[in-house]
Amino acid sequence: MYAFIEGLVDEKTGTELVLNVNGVGYQVLCTQAAISSLPPKGEFTRVHTWLSVREDAMELFGFHSREERAMFFNLNSISGIGPRTALNILNSMPLKDLTLAILTEDVQMLSRAPGIGKKTAQRIALELKDRLSKDDFTSGLSGMPSGTVSAQVGAVGEAVQALTALGYSQSEAALAVSRAHQGNADLQADELVRQALRSMMKG
Repeated sequence: MYAFIEGLVDEKTGTELVLNVNGVGYQVLCTQAAISSLPPKGEFTRVHTWLSVREDAMELFGFHSREERAMFFNLNSISGIGPRTALNILNSMPLKDLTLAILTEDVQMLSRAPGIGKKTAQRIALELKDRLSKDDFTSGLSGMPSGTVSAQVGAVGEAVQALTALGYSQSEAALAVSRAHQGNADLQADELVRQALRSMMKG
């Protein structure tokens, strides 16, 4: 229900949007990425949405993209993580970094999200790692032939493991590899390691 809503931007704050749809104002709780991508007040836009229905409330959540909404669904499917907590996790880091943190089981990075402790972060990585490696990570590899996606996922994981073996923390390695991968998605693990090491030495 409500896969997306189109209308005029009426109000927007840090995490909330009021969308005017034919004279009806829809209040939408949005990710920061969705808010930052909105046009100025009075202009037309489309927001990907999901309606949360509980006994005591109905809340409409908004997202920048289908991929962001898919990650929200995945997070919300985990026991103990409700829609507002899932939204907080999405707002704690860029989507690609969150995906990489899950794939590399970076509990420290996942624990940075508000309300997420070590045990919950471990559960997120455990329950979502295989699912994301097959589906959501492909959104970060746009333009690549589908047959090379699994190889690139493997290259990222190998590069992170190599850096942690050199003594870098999981979060340091994941962040450096993520930056190198964004620069060129075709890189193999050895080149990802070299570029990640260069960026960390410069930093």
